[in-house]
Amino acid sequence: MITSVSVEGMPNRVFFPQAALDQWIVDGAVELTKGELTLLGEGRRYTLEEAVRVLREVSGAGDAPKVIGRVKTRAALEQQGAEIVETSMLLGDAAYDVEPGWVGTPIGPMPPGRAEEELLARFLSKNASA
Repeated sequence: MITSVSVEGMPNRVFFPQAALDQWIVDGAVELTKGELTLLGEGRRYTLEEAVRVLREVSGAGDAPKVIGRVKTRAALEQQGAEIVETSMLLGDAAYDVEPGWVGTPIGPMPPGRAEEELLARFLSKNASA
């Protein structure tokens, strides 16, 4: 699932799950070069930063840092003391299931009359197998 992420003071960002990106690369729907993702056919580009989407707390310790349902960069979580291995994360006394992926920050403005959400919806409708 691609998730739109708003961070105060920053442009809207998009979460791209790793599994989806892997499939899109195989299908030739995207190009990944030096930390930049291009949605082929749409011409939209994003700079990428490694991130996870926090799915659920699994240890019963609660969610004191309030991260469930959020997308966080790996660097930000590690600064808070998180340990992330594949689809698992330890943060404080809590263990979480996470979805690995990337946060994409759009490069350049959208063309007039187009919205980021519409572009992504069109891209997903063409590449729904991921």
